Amino acid sequence: MKPTVILVHGAYAESSSWNGILEPLQTAGHRVIAFATPLRSVATDAALLSELVRSVDGPVLLAGHSYGGAVITNVTAEPDHVIGAVYIAGFALEPGESCADASALTPGSTLAETLVPVPSAAGGADTYIAPEKYHHQFAADLPAEQAALMAVTQRPVTDRALAEPSGDQPLWQSVPSWFLFGELDRNIPVGAHRIMAARAKARSTVEIAGASHVVGISHPAETARFILEAAGSHELTDA
Repeated sequence: MKPTVILVHGAYAESSSWNGILEPLQTAGHRVIAFATPLRSVATDAALLSELVRSVDGPVLLAGHSYGGAVITNVTAEPDHVIGAVYIAGFALEPGESCADASALTPGSTLAETLVPVPSAAGGADTYIAPEKYHHQFAADLPAEQAALMAVTQRPVTDRALAEPSGDQPLWQSVPSWFLFGELDRNIPVGAHRIMAARAKARSTVEIAGASHVVGISHPAETARFILEAAGSHELTDA
Protein backbone atom coordinates (compact mmCIF):
# COMPACT_ATOMS: atom_id res chain seq x y z
CA MET A 1 0.00 0.00 0.00
CA LYS A 2 1.46 3.34 -1.05
CA PRO A 3 1.90 5.76 1.86
CA THR A 4 -0.32 8.80 2.20
CA VAL A 5 1.86 11.90 1.98
CA ILE A 6 0.92 14.66 4.43
CA LEU A 7 2.50 18.02 3.59
CA VAL A 8 2.92 20.50 6.46
CA HIS A 9 3.62 24.13 5.57
CA GLY A 10 5.49 26.49 7.82
CA ALA A 11 5.29 30.10 8.94
CA TYR A 12 4.76 33.01 6.54
CA ALA A 13 3.30 30.61 3.95
CA GLU A 14 0.13 28.55 3.50
CA SER A 15 -1.06 25.25 2.07
CA SER A 16 -0.91 26.39 -1.56
CA SER A 17 2.88 26.59 -1.21
CA TRP A 18 2.81 22.85 -2.04
CA ASN A 19 0.84 23.27 -5.30
CA GLY A 20 3.86 22.69 -7.53
CA ILE A 21 4.52 19.19 -6.22
CA LEU A 22 0.98 17.81 -5.88
CA GLU A 23 0.56 16.43 -9.41
CA PRO A 24 3.76 14.31 -9.43
CA LEU A 25 2.89 12.78 -6.06
CA GLN A 26 -0.68 12.02 -7.09
CA THR A 27 0.39 10.69 -10.49
CA ALA A 28 2.69 8.27 -8.65
CA GLY A 29 -0.37 6.91 -6.88
CA HIS A 30 -0.14 8.61 -3.50
CA ARG A 31 -2.99 10.16 -1.60
CA VAL A 32 -1.82 13.65 -0.65
CA ILE A 33 -3.08 15.89 2.16
CA ALA A 34 -1.89 19.48 2.60
CA PHE A 35 -2.35 20.17 6.32
CA ALA A 36 -3.37 23.73 7.20
CA THR A 37 -0.92 24.43 10.00
CA PRO A 38 -2.48 26.70 12.66
CA LEU A 39 0.93 28.27 13.50
CA ARG A 40 -0.13 28.83 17.12
CA SER A 41 2.29 26.59 19.07
CA VAL A 42 4.46 23.60 18.30
CA ALA A 43 2.71 21.37 20.83
CA THR A 44 -0.88 22.22 19.85
CA ASP A 45 -0.14 22.22 16.12
CA ALA A 46 1.55 18.81 16.45
CA ALA A 47 -1.39 17.46 18.46
CA LEU A 48 -3.80 18.43 15.66
CA LEU A 49 -1.53 16.89 13.05
CA SER A 50 -1.24 13.72 15.13
CA GLU A 51 -5.04 13.40 15.11
CA LEU A 52 -5.02 13.72 11.34
CA VAL A 53 -2.32 11.06 11.04
CA ARG A 54 -4.31 8.68 13.22
CA SER A 55 -7.35 9.12 10.96
CA VAL A 56 -5.47 7.84 7.90
CA ASP A 57 -5.61 4.16 7.02
CA GLY A 58 -2.24 2.71 6.09
CA PRO A 59 1.27 4.16 6.22
CA VAL A 60 1.93 7.90 6.31
CA LEU A 61 4.94 9.88 5.10
CA LEU A 62 5.25 13.36 6.64
CA ALA A 63 6.93 16.26 4.88
CA GLY A 64 7.41 19.58 6.68
CA HIS A 65 8.70 22.94 5.49
CA SER A 66 10.39 25.36 7.91
CA TYR A 67 8.28 25.55 11.11
CA GLY A 68 6.33 22.64 9.67
CA GLY A 69 9.45 20.58 10.33
CA ALA A 70 9.15 21.37 14.04
CA VAL A 71 5.52 20.28 13.90
CA ILE A 72 6.23 16.90 12.26
CA THR A 73 9.11 16.38 14.71
CA ASN A 74 6.54 16.45 17.53
CA VAL A 75 3.94 14.15 15.98
CA THR A 76 2.92 11.15 18.06
CA ALA A 77 1.82 8.04 16.21
CA GLU A 78 1.56 4.31 16.53
CA PRO A 79 4.73 2.39 15.65
CA ASP A 80 5.05 1.75 11.90
CA HIS A 81 2.20 4.13 11.05
CA VAL A 82 4.47 7.06 10.20
CA ILE A 83 7.18 5.56 7.99
CA GLY A 84 9.39 8.62 7.48
CA ALA A 85 9.95 12.34 7.96
CA VAL A 86 11.03 14.58 5.10
CA TYR A 87 12.41 17.99 6.00
CA ILE A 88 12.11 20.57 3.21
CA ALA A 89 14.18 23.44 4.62
CA GLY A 90 12.59 22.32 7.87
CA PHE A 91 13.41 22.30 11.57
CA ALA A 92 14.40 18.88 12.92
CA LEU A 93 14.59 19.90 16.56
CA GLU A 94 16.25 18.17 19.47
CA PRO A 95 14.41 17.84 22.81
CA GLY A 96 14.14 21.25 24.47
CA GLU A 97 15.34 23.11 21.38
CA SER A 98 13.23 25.84 19.79
CA CYS A 99 13.06 27.04 16.21
CA ALA A 100 14.89 30.18 17.28
CA ASP A 101 17.61 28.05 18.88
CA ALA A 102 18.05 25.93 15.77
CA SER A 103 18.24 28.99 13.51
CA ALA A 104 21.16 30.16 15.61
CA LEU A 105 23.15 26.91 15.37
CA THR A 106 25.32 28.80 12.87
CA PRO A 107 25.39 32.51 11.99
CA GLY A 108 23.50 33.84 9.01
CA SER A 109 19.77 34.11 9.71
CA THR A 110 18.40 37.56 8.97
CA LEU A 111 14.76 36.73 9.68
CA ALA A 112 14.42 38.53 13.02
CA GLU A 113 15.18 41.95 11.55
CA THR A 114 12.40 41.57 8.95
CA LEU A 115 9.58 40.63 11.32
CA VAL A 116 6.63 42.85 12.20
CA PRO A 117 4.81 41.91 15.44
CA VAL A 118 1.05 42.36 15.79
CA PRO A 119 -0.39 42.04 19.32
CA SER A 120 -2.62 39.00 19.75
CA ALA A 121 -5.80 38.84 21.82
CA ALA A 122 -4.48 35.53 23.17
CA GLY A 123 -1.33 37.22 24.48
CA GLY A 124 2.05 37.66 22.88
CA ALA A 125 2.16 38.61 19.23
CA ASP A 126 1.65 37.28 15.74
CA THR A 127 4.67 37.85 13.55
CA TYR A 128 4.69 38.66 9.83
CA ILE A 129 7.55 39.32 7.44
CA ALA A 130 7.37 42.96 6.35
CA PRO A 131 5.97 42.87 2.79
CA GLU A 132 8.75 45.02 1.36
CA LYS A 133 11.35 42.61 2.79
CA TYR A 134 9.56 39.36 1.93
CA HIS A 135 11.10 38.72 -1.48
CA HIS A 136 14.72 39.15 -0.42
CA GLN A 137 14.31 37.40 2.92
CA PHE A 138 12.02 34.50 2.12
CA ALA A 139 11.87 33.83 -1.61
CA ALA A 140 14.77 35.49 -3.40
CA ASP A 141 14.88 32.86 -6.16
CA LEU A 142 11.26 33.43 -7.18
CA PRO A 143 10.01 36.18 -9.53
CA ALA A 144 9.26 39.42 -7.70
CA GLU A 145 5.61 39.32 -8.78
CA GLN A 146 5.11 35.85 -7.28
CA ALA A 147 6.84 36.81 -4.04
CA ALA A 148 4.67 39.93 -3.78
CA LEU A 149 1.52 37.79 -3.88
CA MET A 150 2.97 35.44 -1.27
CA ALA A 151 3.75 38.41 0.98
CA VAL A 152 0.08 39.36 0.92
CA THR A 153 -1.21 35.81 1.58
CA GLN A 154 1.42 34.86 4.19
CA ARG A 155 0.03 33.47 7.43
CA PRO A 156 1.58 34.65 10.69
CA VAL A 157 3.17 32.52 13.39
CA THR A 158 3.12 33.45 17.05
CA ASP A 159 6.31 34.60 18.69
CA ARG A 160 5.68 31.97 21.35
CA ALA A 161 5.72 29.16 18.77
CA LEU A 162 9.14 30.20 17.48
CA ALA A 163 10.54 30.20 21.02
CA GLU A 164 8.75 27.07 22.27
CA PRO A 165 10.95 24.12 23.34
CA SER A 166 10.44 20.97 21.32
CA GLY A 167 9.15 17.80 23.01
CA ASP A 168 11.27 15.01 24.39
CA GLN A 169 10.56 12.35 21.73
CA PRO A 170 11.50 13.74 18.30
CA LEU A 171 10.03 11.73 15.46
CA TRP A 172 13.34 11.59 13.59
CA GLN A 173 14.77 9.44 16.38
CA SER A 174 12.35 6.63 15.55
CA VAL A 175 11.79 6.89 11.78
CA PRO A 176 14.07 7.48 8.77
CA SER A 177 14.55 11.09 7.75
CA TRP A 178 15.40 12.95 4.56
CA PHE A 179 16.62 16.56 4.26
CA LEU A 180 16.43 18.95 1.31
CA PHE A 181 17.38 22.62 1.62
CA GLY A 182 18.75 25.59 -0.27
CA GLU A 183 22.26 26.99 -0.20
CA LEU A 184 21.01 30.58 0.19
CA ASP A 185 18.34 30.10 2.85
CA ARG A 186 18.15 33.37 4.81
CA ASN A 187 15.70 32.08 7.43
CA ILE A 188 17.58 28.95 8.51
CA PRO A 189 21.28 29.14 7.58
CA VAL A 190 22.59 26.32 5.44
CA GLY A 191 25.04 25.40 8.20
CA ALA A 192 22.15 24.86 10.61
CA HIS A 193 20.44 22.59 8.08
CA ARG A 194 23.60 20.54 7.75
CA ILE A 195 23.87 20.16 11.52
CA MET A 196 20.24 19.06 11.87
CA ALA A 197 20.58 16.53 9.03
CA ALA A 198 23.80 15.10 10.48
CA ARG A 199 22.50 14.64 14.00
CA ALA A 200 19.29 13.05 12.67
CA LYS A 201 21.46 10.61 10.69
CA ALA A 202 19.54 11.52 7.55
CA ARG A 203 19.10 8.76 5.03
CA SER A 204 19.62 11.33 2.26
CA THR A 205 20.62 15.00 2.26
CA VAL A 206 20.31 17.25 -0.80
CA GLU A 207 21.53 20.84 -0.87
CA ILE A 208 20.38 22.87 -3.88
CA ALA A 209 22.78 25.54 -5.07
CA GLY A 210 21.35 29.06 -5.13
CA ALA A 211 18.01 28.03 -3.63
CA SER A 212 16.19 30.15 -1.06
CA HIS A 213 14.11 29.16 1.96
CA VAL A 214 11.18 28.28 -0.34
CA VAL A 215 13.14 25.59 -2.16
CA GLY A 216 9.96 23.50 -2.49
CA ILE A 217 8.35 26.27 -4.57
CA SER A 218 11.38 27.33 -6.61
CA HIS A 219 12.49 23.73 -7.29
CA PRO A 220 9.24 21.72 -7.37
CA ALA A 221 10.49 18.91 -9.63
CA GLU A 222 13.49 18.19 -7.40
CA THR A 223 11.31 18.39 -4.29
CA ALA A 224 8.69 16.02 -5.66
CA ARG A 225 11.39 13.52 -6.71
CA PHE A 226 12.91 13.73 -3.25
CA ILE A 227 9.61 13.00 -1.50
CA LEU A 228 8.92 10.16 -3.92
CA GLU A 229 12.35 8.74 -3.14
CA ALA A 230 11.45 8.70 0.55
CA ALA A 231 8.07 7.11 -0.18
CA GLY A 232 9.67 4.57 -2.49
CA SER A 233 12.16 3.45 0.14
CA HIS A 234 9.22 2.29 2.26
CA GLU A 235 7.65 0.46 -0.66
CA LEU A 236 10.89 -1.41 -1.35
CA THR A 237 11.22 -2.36 2.32
CA ASP A 238 7.57 -3.41 2.47
CA ALA A 239 7.71 -5.51 -0.70
